[in-house]
Amino acid sequence: MTGIEIKGFASPEEKRPFVDNGEALVVTLGGRTIMKGTFEPGWHWKEHLGPIAGTESCQSTHLLYVLSGRMAVRMDDGTEGECGPDDTVRIDPGHDAWVVGDSPCVVVDFGITPTYAQHQD
Repeated sequence: MTGIEIKGFASPEEKRPFVDNGEALVVTLGGRTIMKGTFEPGWHWKEHLGPIAGTESCQSTHLLYVLSGRMAVRMDDGTEGECGPDDTVRIDPGHDAWVVGDSPCVVVDFGITPTYAQHQD
């Protein structure tokens, strides 16, 4: 089957607010979930998404393109990295992350699990 799908984050299919300090705008293309995440200064996964996920660390895979800001990541094994504008990043499940500095970190994530940052009722 051939075709084309065009969707924009200006009219996302879903908005997923974090506990505070940010949100995820979500679209689905070709059955894949794509997110534009805005992580405000002071955002930390353990505090702002951990309560939503109900896990000790993030269990989603990520395939990021960083538009602006900086984010640090610590894997469960202690490995750390930091990314910033124009970086592409792959992160496996089992990590923590937080915004570095006083600017929001904005990313497009092509690799999240479909339920990332989704509030459970």
